[in-house]
Amino acid sequence: MENIIKDIDIIAPEEAQACDFKTTEEENTGKSKKIYIESYGCQMNFSDSEIVASIMKESGFDTTSDFEQADVIFLNTCSIREKAEQTVRKRLSQFNTLKKNKPEMTIGVLGCMAERLKDKLLEEEKIVDVVVGPDAYRDLPNLVASAEDGNKGVNTFLSREETYADISPVRLNSNGVSAFISIMRGCDNMCSFCVVPFTRGRERSRDPHSIVKEAQELFDKGYKEVTLLGQNVDSYKWSPEENNKARLNKKEDKLSAVINFAHLLEMVAKVSPALRVRFSTSHPKDITDEVLYTMKKYNNICKYIHLPVQSGNSRVLDLMNRTYDREWYLNRVKAIREILGKECGISSDMIAGFCTETEEEHQDTLSIMDIVKYDFSYMFFYSERPGTLAAKKFEDDIPLEIKKRRLAEIIEKQASLSLQRNKLDVGKVQEILIEGTSKRSQEQLKGRNSANKVVIIPNNGLKPGDYAMVKVTDCSSATLFGEIVS
Repeated sequence: MENIIKDIDIIAPEEAQACDFKTTEEENTGKSKKIYIESYGCQMNFSDSEIVASIMKESGFDTTSDFEQADVIFLNTCSIREKAEQTVRKRLSQFNTLKKNKPEMTIGVLGCMAERLKDKLLEEEKIVDVVVGPDAYRDLPNLVASAEDGNKGVNTFLSREETYADISPVRLNSNGVSAFISIMRGCDNMCSFCVVPFTRGRERSRDPHSIVKEAQELFDKGYKEVTLLGQNVDSYKWSPEENNKARLNKKEDKLSAVINFAHLLEMVAKVSPALRVRFSTSHPKDITDEVLYTMKKYNNICKYIHLPVQSGNSRVLDLMNRTYDREWYLNRVKAIREILGKECGISSDMIAGFCTETEEEHQDTLSIMDIVKYDFSYMFFYSERPGTLAAKKFEDDIPLEIKKRRLAEIIEKQASLSLQRNKLDVGKVQEILIEGTSKRSQEQLKGRNSANKVVIIPNNGLKPGDYAMVKVTDCSSATLFGEIVS
């Protein structure tokens, strides 16, 4: 867990998997040009890169795993923390020599960093030819063609309708077992620390029938698990007349039908009992009892919820504009435990050292961790992002050394809780989905249980995509170990 707070300098693609960084794979279908994409940050970015690859494939590009062989290089970026942007800038500087030797190459910056900085990025990074935000990927072929003629281009238009529902993603870095399905885009929650509403726009939901169709196609191709993705996934809401949530809510009583997240979950679960369904990321205010009872109804909807708390203190939560307080959040956790059972996995995000946070308020975060007993968490210290409400309204007044110390305490607490939670699984028989061989040894297989925990078992010839009943025999804070019983 200590790796979470290390400063990571990304130098080469082989370091990718250790730092939320993925690259395209080699594809040779006879197309005339090659595109190389590096994707940083969240699962939504990785999913977006699959859309970009599909759009560029239609314009005559195969993907490549070797950037030196590429005609076009795209960096699909994250802007959630300053470190993420620094990583991209370092990577661009490493492409300088390549660009000098191959001046006809096009280099583009996509995603949230592109949306935040817009044409300023062209001024600051002379190597960049194309800057494109998350809602403008359909324009990439035109911008690349223009760049090949020597013209730099920017498209950071934020759409109120775009969902890319009609585009079949090119599956990148796929294990052939699990796949992402993007179901909604944007975020209407104005959390004061977060840049996402400004880089990804308003919430709009994808046609549920296109989502079910994509899930069915994936299952027919042999995939056994889909993860429904959105910045605020359980806020999904769609009608035949309107997919923009803000507008939909204003005229809901005049619409012919409304599909909410619980309805969509059920529709996808019905594709097949053999297709596991997961979702991420949830906002606590939108995890309704209806969603929880739908999860309970279908065995193939995994019993795992990512439920970011961010802070355990009500005053800090109010400053963060999270729209709930400590008591309300704990009541949602209580509902999860009552409806789905103590075995349901719950993970979280936590921010240490938000503006004006006191030591007592930091202790509230540690205490809520003890109450909820998260299976694992994503933990960071506060990083002020330009343009956010917090940057405009509050002073970033907690010294860095205090932020790091508080974060270390949160990480230590989570390691202890993860071990406690994993020990509860020892001796139990669980169904796991085999994903492949363990990184450490070809003699071991890696799978996941319903609660999203990694389970390592001996390699007895099972293949990726197989289900197995496994008795858990041991654990660490990060992993379960078991043996096959059937």
